[in-house]
Amino acid sequence: MMTDAEKKRVLSMVALARRAGKIVTGEDSCHRAIRNGEALLVFLATDASANTQKKFRDKTNFYNVPIIEIFTKQEITTHTGLQNRATIAITDQNFAKKITELNPF
Repeated sequence: MMTDAEKKRVLSMVALARRAGKIVTGEDSCHRAIRNGEALLVFLATDASANTQKKFRDKTNFYNVPIIEIFTKQEITTHTGLQNRATIAITDQNFAKKITELNPF
């Protein structure tokens, strides 16, 4: 289980990636990024719909993209400024590596 401090560090890295233009958000854009090999790490909100969760679990499993399901939509909104987002894909290798190093998921 992650501590709040660990969660905050991960979300801070996601926010940095957003400011650097190294993320894709929204279901359709994230699906496209996964299929095209652009998505290196995917965040899926724990309170996403069951249909969205199944789609993303299946898609990331098929394309062998790591998926992290530890944040709610509200936590994502609070730390990134992105409203009501259930999915975020990290498209930069350095950000993806740093985020996975910060935490054992």
